[in-house]
Amino acid sequence: MKTAVTICLVPEARQGPFVLHGGAEDLAAHCRTAAELGFDGVEIFPASGEAFPAAALAGLLRGHGLALAAVGTGAGFLKHGLHVCHEDPAVRERAIAFIERIVDAAGSLGAPAIVGSMQGRSGGEVSREAALDHLAAALHRLGERADRHGQVLLYEPLNRYETNLFNRQGEAAALLDARGLGPVKLLCDLFHMNIEEASPGHALEAAGPRVGHIHWADSNRRAIGFGHTDPRPIVAALRQIGYAGFLSAEILPLPTPLDAARQSVAGARAAIA
Repeated sequence: MKTAVTICLVPEARQGPFVLHGGAEDLAAHCRTAAELGFDGVEIFPASGEAFPAAALAGLLRGHGLALAAVGTGAGFLKHGLHVCHEDPAVRERAIAFIERIVDAAGSLGAPAIVGSMQGRSGGEVSREAALDHLAAALHRLGERADRHGQVLLYEPLNRYETNLFNRQGEAAALLDARGLGPVKLLCDLFHMNIEEASPGHALEAAGPRVGHIHWADSNRRAIGFGHTDPRPIVAALRQIGYAGFLSAEILPLPTPLDAARQSVAGARAAIA
């Protein structure tokens, strides 16, 4: 298993659970910090596919021996209110197109894109059945696009306060299986799982080959070791299913960004040693 740290390039997300914040002008310093602290990769949260600094990032990754772990799409929801379950078909299409551009940007650097907050929710004029149809159609289209880059698409079940679609890994995996969404895997976020799963470890074992990425966060959305999550059964479950991907720190930058980053990589190293 490998470690990654999140870098947010969206000013509107400064209060979000990302370790390193700033603009494109800060990217070089953040990649240097990630490498110096011993991370294997970085996860980027860009403002859009067009704003994704692909050329600059490619050089920085090569120069620092880092991988691109994943690329988030949530700025479409945060900045523009877009999501794939919106009652307006035109808005749904804009949401998918926004994600597609990030899928292409991420794929050009050999990384998957994430669908998290962009999934939206059911309610109002959109029944749960309709919302799940919208979600499955979007994941199918986006998964096929990711597959053309040789990548998977990462779908993230969120906690009940953020979506009413899927909150647990097993339910989400069942949808992917039932709808034949082969190129789509689960992003399993330990913070959400601590809220929703009876046992995160058992949930990971049950999801098995559908697990594609891990957000490595403690129960309080701080670095592992700053809350009450026991990482040992989680790592044991990941080993049981043969997971060899990233443990990516999508966490609050507390008490400081550097403290959070150091604790995250130290906690990961200790857990997988």
